[in-house]
Amino acid sequence: MEKIVEQGLLYDFYGELLTKHQQEIYESVVYDNLSLGEIAEAEGVSRQAVHDIVKRCDRILQGYEEKLRLIARFMSIKEKISQISKLSAQYEDSDSKDWSFYGTQIKELSERILQEL
Repeated sequence: MEKIVEQGLLYDFYGELLTKHQQEIYESVVYDNLSLGEIAEAEGVSRQAVHDIVKRCDRILQGYEEKLRLIARFMSIKEKISQISKLSAQYEDSDSKDWSFYGTQIKELSERILQEL
């Protein structure tokens, strides 16, 4: 996964667990795409301080994901829902309207989603 996308996902799931100052700095890097120098100037701190905060936030957010696995679970459920959507579309497009084949697959995917929740 591209680093900026991964950072965005981590922040979306766990960003509220950071301090307000960490949130502001991290959002400036990830969402506003500001340079470390621009952030340092705006915050009145050194470029190195901004770099350290961003790295610390990366470690903190990654640590939350390693323990809680919310993003991994989200991505797994998202993939299963996508499969259900494709199966439903195939069923609608099929001439035979053989619900047993598609229904069984949809039911299995639905059960796996429920087990993950």
